[in-house]
Amino acid sequence: MQGLNIFIYKKEGYPKMSEEKISTLNVTLFSFAFQDYTIQLANSLSKKNVNVLLIIPSYYLDELVNSIDKNIKVHIYDQPRLYDLRNIKLILSFLSLIKHFNTDIVHIQGGYFWLSFALPILKLFNYKVIVTFHDPKPHIGENYLRTRFGNFLGRLFSDRVFVHGEKMKEILITEYNFPEKKIQTIPIGEHNVEPFRKYAQKNLQEDCNYVLFFGRIWKYKGLDYLIKAEPLISKEVPGVKLVIAGRGENFQQYENLIVNKKNFIIYNHYISYKEGAELFQKSSLVVLPYIDASQSGVVVTAYGFKKPVVATNVGSIPEIVDNNITGIIVPPKDHVKLAEAIITLLRNEELRKRMGKSGYYKLKTDLSWDKISYTTINIYKKLMN
Repeated sequence: MQGLNIFIYKKEGYPKMSEEKISTLNVTLFSFAFQDYTIQLANSLSKKNVNVLLIIPSYYLDELVNSIDKNIKVHIYDQPRLYDLRNIKLILSFLSLIKHFNTDIVHIQGGYFWLSFALPILKLFNYKVIVTFHDPKPHIGENYLRTRFGNFLGRLFSDRVFVHGEKMKEILITEYNFPEKKIQTIPIGEHNVEPFRKYAQKNLQEDCNYVLFFGRIWKYKGLDYLIKAEPLISKEVPGVKLVIAGRGENFQQYENLIVNKKNFIIYNHYISYKEGAELFQKSSLVVLPYIDASQSGVVVTAYGFKKPVVATNVGSIPEIVDNNITGIIVPPKDHVKLAEAIITLLRNEELRKRMGKSGYYKLKTDLSWDKISYTTINIYKKLMN
């Protein structure tokens, strides 16, 4: 953490901060998940002369902490277990940090049950609050009471809500009766790209038969449909390898579905950025057979490695996957259509390369952090006025 401007809460007080301001806008960015996304947003805001206090959890931070801009004030905290009463003390320390930083905008990334109780206090003291709902509606299999309650308070006490797509905006309006004027759609951005790209190996070659499923394994990810598609794929493309990389729920239920085990390579554990970079580089395409989704950082990571994607028509994913340009969109829960799309790309290297380049171009234009931070700062300014 050398070179970082670490700003740690202590019982005996705080380190004295400079009176000089980089700008007139002080933003406290909270992260309880999505650390990589929040850090990249903070860096982009800082480059546009916004004073940023970044409050971020310590877990999984080792590979990311050195990427934080040196102008950002950073508070790293250890997050207690959900039902640990030390959470109350933690939230009180957050409130003190916000006050000491002379915060104008409190911007929260990802829900945190205990912080929900602090939202009315923030509003009482006239702070402007923005909540980014990366998942405005719980996924299939994740409809926990604490999640619904946290989302409810987030909607109730926020001045603006950010979501990653028009479909997510529609959900907030139609299912939660949330006022449209308080919703801002923001692209998901180059989420996760740089932490992986820095481990890219110069001479590592792509394997034309590697198909990558990457990320957390949960019911809504639709992995069972990819497994069902394998016999159809291997019949047309001998030697195909379906690479499954990630962890989540009990994997045995998926192993029981596998017909041809020799056609699978399974990494059922936490995937580091270094290991992930190698998997993306070696793969010829990335597949997202999801049956439910909001957005996906896997898509933009694939774009960062110039890989085309095969994804399902769920959530706001089709808003960042241009069908037949950066990838192929197929219906959810249809393993036949999924297999056909994968076969099409595996058989056509020129098409894969063209789609991969188009995805990379989209990443650096429509999904760029420069564009996202510009929109975000304009919303900040409107709230302050």
